[in-house]
Amino acid sequence: MAPKKDDKTRNVIAHNRRARFDYYIEDVIEAGLILTGTEVKSLRAGKANIAESYAAPDEDGIWLINANIPEYAHGNRLNHPPKRARKLLLHKREIAKMIQAVERKGFTLVPMRLFFNDRGIAKLDVGIGQGKKNHDKRDTSKSRDWGRQKQRLLRDRG
Repeated sequence: MAPKKDDKTRNVIAHNRRARFDYYIEDVIEAGLILTGTEVKSLRAGKANIAESYAAPDEDGIWLINANIPEYAHGNRLNHPPKRARKLLLHKREIAKMIQAVERKGFTLVPMRLFFNDRGIAKLDVGIGQGKKNHDKRDTSKSRDWGRQKQRLLRDRG
């Protein structure tokens, strides 16, 4: 029998795989999204892309920008624009923390993954991260390769 995955990995719709490679992630905050009906239906079909998106503060909250949720196939004239800005639902202290990090410390708000929680509500993990330099990225890939090679050596001897 296959091992049971936890709920957070089973209901993932989109995952930003380059986020941890391109940024040092300091903190991850779970946020809700304001979505239309056809966006939710498109997400339930498993279609979304957050790889090139980012979050930005505005005077009335934090917005997810450039996330691609394609139009729902069976939607009609009430379909949504695929790359519209979507407001994130956060507590005031979380908004203040994010704005403070972006303005004072030079951090970036990076969408990490888009998923449905156990109640079926669409959520987004937003990471507060600082960009890596090219030599840091090389070090990351070098250490990852060494870890894989070490695991192979231990497995072969084992």
